[in-house]
Amino acid sequence: MEEVIQLHDIEKVYVMGHQKLYALQKLNCTINRGEFVALMGPSGSGKSTLMNIIGCLDSPSGGSYHLNGIEVIKMNDNELAEIRNKEIGFVFQTFNLLPRMNALENVALPLIYASVSKKDRLQRAEEALKSVGLEDRMHHRPNELSGGQRQRVAIARALVNNPSILLADEPTGNLDSKSSSEILDLFDQIHANGNTIVMVTHEEDVAQRAKRIIRMKDGRIDLGLPVAMPNSENL
Repeated sequence: MEEVIQLHDIEKVYVMGHQKLYALQKLNCTINRGEFVALMGPSGSGKSTLMNIIGCLDSPSGGSYHLNGIEVIKMNDNELAEIRNKEIGFVFQTFNLLPRMNALENVALPLIYASVSKKDRLQRAEEALKSVGLEDRMHHRPNELSGGQRQRVAIARALVNNPSILLADEPTGNLDSKSSSEILDLFDQIHANGNTIVMVTHEEDVAQRAKRIIRMKDGRIDLGLPVAMPNSENL
């Protein structure tokens, strides 16, 4: 299988006075194209730090990280911004939608930074919203949408650039149980279409929707627990 993410001996160290705090310690992990992976662990386990490194939002203190075969650690800020926009789609717990823009404009936003023409970006944004079932809400602003609908807009925005990986950080954290189930059904559909998904969650039932669970503890992958835990419903 083709490897999309290759992490080798990744470390993240914070220096506090004379002390060193290791958020990640010699972490090794590979994620293949088309996988749906959940990162789980208690608070302080390093899962959010790892997510930020995978998403090129933070840089490790040591080790190597290849995204689609490209070493990203030595990139400058402009190169990292470009790879984030082209290769990575982000879905956050808090949606991060711009309140003055409607759904269509929010979804089209990443395409502005990619220098896509207005006509093309609106067409692509419309297609992305249709793919998440919001063709009838395109001209609504975030405050006119439910929490589940706002998260669908955020997912459409994350997918509009056809990224290599979709990173979801607690994507159901602000939703009720019905909306959470609908969003997870949507992730199943996105994965079935061939997309690579990495999802951070602390909820066991949410993690079980993934095809593989990577459990973390004290900045490492917890090898004392099974890394792969297939759900019988997913077989």
